[in-house]
Amino acid sequence: MPLSDRATAPVADARGVVALIGFQKMGNLGLGYLSAVLRRAGWDVRVIDIEQPPEEIVRIVAEARPLLVGFSLIFQYYIRRYDDLMFRLRRAGVDAHFTMGGHYPSLAAEPTLNAAPDLDSVVRFEGEETLLALVETLRAGGDWRALDGLVYRDEGGVKANPPHHLAHDLDALPFPDRDFAPTEILGRQGMPILASRGCARTCSFCSIHTFYRTAPGKVVRLRKTAEVVREMAELYEQRGVTVFLFQDDDFPMFGPKWRAWAHDLVDKLIESGLSKKVIFKLNCRADAVDADLLGRMRDAGLYLVYMGLESGDADGLATLNKEITVEQNLAAVRLLKALGIRFEYGFMLLDPSSTFRSVRANIAFLRDVVGDGCSPATFCKMLPYDGTPIKATLEAAGRLKGDVVTPDYDFLDPRLDAFYADLARIVEVTGWVHGPRALTMQLSWAHLEVAVVRRLFPALPDTDAYETALKALTARSNEELFEIVEKLADLHEFGVGACPEPAALKDLCDRTLATAIRERDAFVARNQAVLLEALEAAA
Repeated sequence: MPLSDRATAPVADARGVVALIGFQKMGNLGLGYLSAVLRRAGWDVRVIDIEQPPEEIVRIVAEARPLLVGFSLIFQYYIRRYDDLMFRLRRAGVDAHFTMGGHYPSLAAEPTLNAAPDLDSVVRFEGEETLLALVETLRAGGDWRALDGLVYRDEGGVKANPPHHLAHDLDALPFPDRDFAPTEILGRQGMPILASRGCARTCSFCSIHTFYRTAPGKVVRLRKTAEVVREMAELYEQRGVTVFLFQDDDFPMFGPKWRAWAHDLVDKLIESGLSKKVIFKLNCRADAVDADLLGRMRDAGLYLVYMGLESGDADGLATLNKEITVEQNLAAVRLLKALGIRFEYGFMLLDPSSTFRSVRANIAFLRDVVGDGCSPATFCKMLPYDGTPIKATLEAAGRLKGDVVTPDYDFLDPRLDAFYADLARIVEVTGWVHGPRALTMQLSWAHLEVAVVRRLFPALPDTDAYETALKALTARSNEELFEIVEKLADLHEFGVGACPEPAALKDLCDRTLATAIRERDAFVARNQAVLLEALEAAA
């Protein structure tokens, strides 16, 4: 039963503990900022990984006796998992105020409250000020329902208070807490970091710009470059972090103003000496890839760029409202290759406008981009998540189906539905593309290790030979995957050929993965002494 139904009048509560629950894999800086703000105000914050066994989470929370439990929902398809956890907590006697934040709760607060009846409130949009005001009001016995930024049940309905203003000065926030283990790459420590908040783009499949435009305030805000470098230096000196993973939705380097900011960041990294000690990764669009800037960033430590390419077909890019051309995507990839900067990418083989022609165009594009084995092939079907313009479009057209956990749609050509069903089944059975143990993910990790070896370890005599072998193996894997897609397209469009046998493909996938692991382990073993010596020298 929600707290709002159990307490008829606010009462003071001296408890000073807050529990925050969310995904911690790869680092949850959203929780980190919330935790840092609360701790700065004197609160005892317990950050708990949602991926722990539910009974363990219940034990930790029950023993802590928190005033409030905050749930961080990053992906809407986990809402039932969170609902189950809340039910377990209530059953165990946890009487704390339950609140939830994140993109989905912010943009779909009423469905969130309906899906999780044990929730007392939803904190909308950026939550630092709202959450701090909420816990202080609860402790004082004040009327928390009067606070801006909250949505809650009221007299049988749902009431949404005015949203809080987006944080104007990001540098006024404390550095985020990092209550999680670093990512380890051959013994080097990696940590996430943010240089900005917000996104100026308006892609139809993405809820990020909707999230930032719905709340009052400036959509995109940049931190001072000096503060970004100061945080990096602190993590380097105190925790030995040498790999920085910028999690900005769109790293600020598009247009003259942001490029000037990025050049200044490079200057600050060089002045601090960090450019010779650390490396970093960023996310950007293809139209932000600039030869001069990226060249300077590479020399200051940039080793990896993630781009949301999304489609290699003009109609697909228009449907996704990417406001970019196929040629711009290709030009960005070619430039990164010429600069010697590794790239990874997001790609949607299928979207609501897809045809068999666009599927083949996308495969041709991927051949151009990763046919040389520079990166493993990856793709997905675009899904219509809440808060995205494309979901509203599909809903208006009567094409939306599924539920909050599994939103979906049918293609305009029903043959594509059968094509995708076969493709999804093969990919799932083989474990080729998705999941932490998937072939694509393992090959990506192997390529990532090579990039780190080249930037953070002494030169190894056989790195070139190993990378050449890895690229050749990746190229073969990519081509096998491309041919699977093309054979399925021929089968479902023209009735030509037969469906590839999943069991045989799984065997091929397993053998490819075994080869990749064997060659990687052999490379590390041959160079173990040098790698360990470098790590010991840096300790």
